[in-house]
Amino acid sequence: MKTNKHLFFLTIVLYVGIPNCFAQQSFSASGGDIISPSGSVSYSVGQVAYTTNIGSNGSVAQGVEQPYEISEVLSSIDFLDITKDLQVSPNPSTDILILNINNNKDLKLNYQIIDINGKVVKGESITSNKTDIIVDYLPSSIYFLKVLSLNKEVKVFKIIKK
Repeated sequence: MKTNKHLFFLTIVLYVGIPNCFAQQSFSASGGDIISPSGSVSYSVGQVAYTTNIGSNGSVAQGVEQPYEISEVLSSIDFLDITKDLQVSPNPSTDILILNINNNKDLKLNYQIIDINGKVVKGESITSNKTDIIVDYLPSSIYFLKVLSLNKEVKVFKIIKK
């Protein structure tokens, strides 16, 4: 008799509970999936609820699907020992980018900030392992930070200026 009560209770929980469980729910105008041999992408159009919370340590975007961006665009195999330690932070940035590099070979390095149209908006020599790049005067957009050694590309980063 006890077993029948447990079985009845379990049946009620499964019958009533599972159809009402949702992992994610969104009311979108349209959307879909794109699949190719190199990967897949899911997208939604017209997502109603979307907010971004910004704090002193960064920001969090709420929503059903969030993009993932890779900030390193290109690096040269000729400079493999330098590129593994080359970093830019914070990205996205509002006022200052910090370029960290371990230049053990004492190469003559410089950087260029290039806008989305391909115009060089700033360029200077890199004289130390930590370089502060002021970007507060730039309008909000996407830029590319190119690190060069004697006009040869070492590494290119995609930078988001807020």
